[in-house]
Amino acid sequence: MPVATAALPAVPAGFTGRDEDLARLYPVLDPAAESELPVVICAVSGLGGIGKTSLALCAAHQAVRDGWFPGGTLFVDFRGYDEDPVTADQAVVALLDGMGVRGADLPQTVAGQYGLYRRLLAGEQRPMLLLLDNASDPGQVMPLVPGTDHHRVLVTSRDRLTELDAQLIDLDVLNAEDAADLIDRSLRLSDRADDRATREPEAVSELATLCGRHPLALRITAGMLRKRRHRSVVSLVNELRGAEDVTAAVGIRPVFEAAYRQLPSEQAKLLRLLALAPATEVGSETAAAMADLGVDRTFPLLEELAAAHLVTPVPGGADVRWRLHDLVRAFGVGVVKGDAGLWEEGEAARERVLEFYLWWADAADDRLRWLPGMPVPERFADRVGALAWFDGERAGLVAAVQWAREERYADTAVRLSQRLSDYLDWRRSFDDKITVCGVAREAAHLAGNQVGEATAWNNLGNALRETGQAEEAIDAHTRARDLFQAIGDRHREASTWDNLGNALQEAGQAEEAVDAHTRARDLFQAIGDRLREAIAWGNLGIALRQAGRAGEAIDAHTRARDLYQAVGDRYGEAMAWNNLGATLLRATGRVEKAIEAYEKALEGYREFDDWYRAGQTLSNLARAHQQAARPAEARTHYLQAADAYTRANAPAEAAEAQSDADALT
Repeated sequence: MPVATAALPAVPAGFTGRDEDLARLYPVLDPAAESELPVVICAVSGLGGIGKTSLALCAAHQAVRDGWFPGGTLFVDFRGYDEDPVTADQAVVALLDGMGVRGADLPQTVAGQYGLYRRLLAGEQRPMLLLLDNASDPGQVMPLVPGTDHHRVLVTSRDRLTELDAQLIDLDVLNAEDAADLIDRSLRLSDRADDRATREPEAVSELATLCGRHPLALRITAGMLRKRRHRSVVSLVNELRGAEDVTAAVGIRPVFEAAYRQLPSEQAKLLRLLALAPATEVGSETAAAMADLGVDRTFPLLEELAAAHLVTPVPGGADVRWRLHDLVRAFGVGVVKGDAGLWEEGEAARERVLEFYLWWADAADDRLRWLPGMPVPERFADRVGALAWFDGERAGLVAAVQWAREERYADTAVRLSQRLSDYLDWRRSFDDKITVCGVAREAAHLAGNQVGEATAWNNLGNALRETGQAEEAIDAHTRARDLFQAIGDRHREASTWDNLGNALQEAGQAEEAVDAHTRARDLFQAIGDRLREAIAWGNLGIALRQAGRAGEAIDAHTRARDLYQAVGDRYGEAMAWNNLGATLLRATGRVEKAIEAYEKALEGYREFDDWYRAGQTLSNLARAHQQAARPAEARTHYLQAADAYTRANAPAEAAEAQSDADALT
């Protein structure tokens, strides 16, 4: 039988980190506040152990101290997620007991008990607060709602009780600072001299991360630290870092098991499959691929899981994305690993999501590479849409490629890595590209896939060069070239010669770069690939300028521009104009001609939203105006360059452009 108390339970010791949530909740409880609802109800919901009851008690105690509820308070724990939860009929008896009605005064029928309960509430003109804790179903709460609007009802639940006409407040995990503070407070409550959290801030931060900044997990780990008073925080971190299931290691697995057992079978299946997704956050279509269901069927399941706070919806753009808390994810993985049938179910889901990613990445990559005259890609109407899809799924795509280390997924993951290459270049995500290419190279080598291995070496070389690792890039392109030569693939061999030339330029070996680009140009001419011949001409022009051969460089860039125009590649044409402008300015001093070329380049880069190269071109224009003794125009272009670099996620370049602008004030 539940117990209703007039005295509220105490706020748990060490409660911290909920200032913003308290600021949202507290004003709703004010009995003097006006509301359009017939009775003000507030329902606080969140994952088990997230701190709902603690927050509710903190707000309730503060309201009592402020004199808001002179009629008194009542508290009932519905034990909604136990095997035998409290019913509304049981709760009303407990509430009457808390109001002093017991023994012979208690009506013998349920209807009589509800009638007396409502009369007592209606007759009490002074505001009262009812705190109905840990409800799992609106049916537990709704019969107990007062029929008058001057009382207040505060409900806590793991589920979002949308059936109630209530203010709904969702609790999330603590932020990093508050999570660390909770650990520190918990240790000092036990022993004021326990300053381990202060002495080991990095270990505490990692401990909070391992606990997913989940309050219950943090309190349990703090208890573990109190038991091992003379051991360091980092010792516990090392243990948890190596744990197969963190939820079991920190003792909160039962919380998730209870929630999981209550899920319908389709929701339970989707939850455990989402735990195997390559990233903690996925789009609705990705979730549908894992579940092997249509989006129309998957979306309602996701919404139900979100109502139970087992997934978190993240609105953005045209799609809602779905995020799993780290501990829920760890729990789901543990469920799958513990059952052979569920393991195979999960492996099949991983295969589906890889195929899904490959299909869509292939379509998005086709759009990024599309030129007039080529078949129009069906899936993406424009480059913006393709980039938006890549942006939304990038974390999952990069993580999925790393499944290539497992033989079952190696072939698909290697092919996926190749579809990401241009996109990662476009977004200048070279660290991700190095990771993706490194994994793909190893997997292709183990599988004896020479084409895949050579392609990975080639793409890896480009990323290494962009991150200033020129010598490593030269080695990577040389390996790729030798592999393509060995299998007789002249087309890809030509590409590696061209990329090798770029790396040689970066290393300051201009004449060797000229030779490499010339080899690439000649191979592309022989094959009849005019687009890549244009690319080789452009790279050759840069190498020739670096080698001090300005006239030949101007001719090379002009040929590149003309070829790009002939094949309808506006983006490539912009690169050619930019390179031509640089040679005209730096090698011949023809400032006005250089400015004309740069302006044409800028027009093309803006057309394609390539803000990094737009920033480069704007900086080039600024230098040209400086050389022409036009400081005002130069400063304007430097400021525009700083803005473009910022949009391109290139903060160092943005800061440099801003500094150049400031120097002209």
